Amino acid sequence: MALKGLDIFKLTPKKNCKDCGFPTCLAFSMKVASGAVEIGKCPHMSAESIEKLSEATAPLMKTITVGKGDNEYKLGGETVLFRHEKTFVNRNRFAVIFSEDMENSEVDAKIQHIKDVKYVRIGEEMKTEFVALKYISDKDKYVSLINKVKSSGLEVAYILVCEDVPVMKEALELIKDENPIAYGANKDNFKEMVDLVKNDNIALGVKADSLEDLYTLTEEIQKLDYKNLILDPGSKSVKETFENTVQIRRINLQGQDRTFGYPSILFLNELAKGDKFQEVALSTLFTMKYGSILVLNDMDYCRALPLYGIRQNIFTDPQKPMKVEVGLYSLNNANDASPVLCTVDFALTYFVVSGEIERSKVPAWVVIPDAGGYSVLTSWAAGKFTGSVIADAVKKSGVEEKTKSRTLIIPGKVAVLKGELEEELPGWNITVGTSEAMYIPKFLKELVANS
Repeated sequence: MALKGLDIFKLTPKKNCKDCGFPTCLAFSMKVASGAVEIGKCPHMSAESIEKLSEATAPLMKTITVGKGDNEYKLGGETVLFRHEKTFVNRNRFAVIFSEDMENSEVDAKIQHIKDVKYVRIGEEMKTEFVALKYISDKDKYVSLINKVKSSGLEVAYILVCEDVPVMKEALELIKDENPIAYGANKDNFKEMVDLVKNDNIALGVKADSLEDLYTLTEEIQKLDYKNLILDPGSKSVKETFENTVQIRRINLQGQDRTFGYPSILFLNELAKGDKFQEVALSTLFTMKYGSILVLNDMDYCRALPLYGIRQNIFTDPQKPMKVEVGLYSLNNANDASPVLCTVDFALTYFVVSGEIERSKVPAWVVIPDAGGYSVLTSWAAGKFTGSVIADAVKKSGVEEKTKSRTLIIPGKVAVLKGELEEELPGWNITVGTSEAMYIPKFLKELVANS
């Protein structure tokens, strides 16, 4: 059971020195108990007390770090069952499966898809984060596959899917510097697998025939003093996989059982049986409930667009609006003759609008006022996107010194603000823009042509 704040307080120095950043030792203890602060933040805590408390106050689910450099990812570390309770912490990642029995043309096509599907949405890069390399029976072909994918120029982290210990050993030698996941520990080989990964602290993927067997196997691996694990809930059927995945999370967080306190990996390519649309449906389900790595047969735009969108929505803090920084933005090398557009600070709105402006190739300035992180109509209805707010933002932005143009374009959905803005900004030509962002390129091109 997790310790209470008073239990932790009894082991503190009780100096109230504020060196931890909190006014009292009791306040610090309460934050530690809630999981918001690590016990090591107190510089005066005795080594004995830290050792005693570290395990008890650590998050129930471990955070596992895999990959290297720009392709390093954190998995797990979740603290709640439901996003609205607090927030989900480390977003799930997508992997594409390769196996030695694939034709070279299929391998090449998948590699190209991974390279092609790479774009930015609301300031976040969307791409395939992992490749899963599956061993079937031919070691030489498997080694060749690993070398082929590794030399392809893909910017990914690696998962080695192999239950044969000697083959896994040879495969790890090829890419252990990339901090891969070694998936394939089972009831028959787990001791040898732990020996393979322990020195390099490589994440070990664990599988079993049932949830009970998985629990027992995880306990046995922990007895070997190894806790850098990723659990496979199984892929016999959608029903069983879903039940197991949810049960693992419940046993860990609600039951406060650290045995199941690890991220998960789900082979949705096996569950979907080659149906790409089923893969999308299952990936949507397990993005919400509770897959850490979702392995797919391929990643093309048909899969990527819905999956990355829903993942981005799920893995944002529901208590914080998705906002961009208030201020002035230059797009397409805006100059001293460029018009000025205004929109809200809601991140999705800004990135959609800025994307359309960039697509137009027309140099422009964009003024972003503090609209509370809401959409155009919502912020207007809430009184946060008004004529006075926009006028104040224009004056404070310094755009009047950067452009001789006095054309201010406002969103078409708030055309009602035109009169108020003409009073607030004398000398400016207040122009009502489009109601939908998709029409911005045509609007700007016509505006420049007629100016």
